[in-house]
Amino acid sequence: MRAIKTLSLFLAALIYMSAAESAVEILRKVDNVINAPKDRKGKMKMILIEKDGTQRVRIAESYQKGDNKRLIKFLEPADQRGIGFLALPNDVMYVYFPAFKKIRRIASHVKNQGFAGTDFTYDDLSTFNYSKDYDPELLSETDSTYLLKLVPKKGVKKDYLYLKMTVLKNSYHPRRIEFYDKKGNLWKIMEFRKIEKIKGYWVSKEMEMRDLKKEHATKMIITELEIDTGIPDNFFSKRYLRRTK
Repeated sequence: MRAIKTLSLFLAALIYMSAAESAVEILRKVDNVINAPKDRKGKMKMILIEKDGTQRVRIAESYQKGDNKRLIKFLEPADQRGIGFLALPNDVMYVYFPAFKKIRRIASHVKNQGFAGTDFTYDDLSTFNYSKDYDPELLSETDSTYLLKLVPKKGVKKDYLYLKMTVLKNSYHPRRIEFYDKKGNLWKIMEFRKIEKIKGYWVSKEMEMRDLKKEHATKMIITELEIDTGIPDNFFSKRYLRRTK
């Protein structure tokens, strides 16, 4: 009887290890898919949706290289023009507000604040390398999706207790991410829409982040996109963050 129980525990452990390994591999594939282009640049419409349905529209340009360099600058409306955000390796982030004509480095304790009135925090916008920050667990799967639970790795500071990510099996692109607060309550939901293959890469041309506590949402719609154009590294600098056309 004891031998059977030991064998059962051993088999259960093997199944658990297999699932854990599968989850790690799935998340690694997600990172590879969303960071596959060498670089990308384009324009996007950002729609801020208030609780009462009122909408404010902003136009921004976005540049990304690899999985750890990103520059976002507002072009419209006039009172927002020039506001910019720069993310660099090693969790280095800067924000620029033209009204003050000063670049400010974002301290670690404020990186989870919203960027310029949107529902995306500085941390949300900084990188897309989930394997670096989270340990995954495979919760379930269907014929078309995986459901992963992502828990911040030891020593990684996040405002979220954990995430739940729905991954499409046909592309390994996320379809939905749920963000849970420190009490385990659902806080935000990010949905990826219009997932298309462009130049051999899977790209989501529309994303929406909803903050359930504030009853506010931000929709990002890509209106122009160029991939693998050879953006130089020095483009991702404080000089370019400040520069106006």
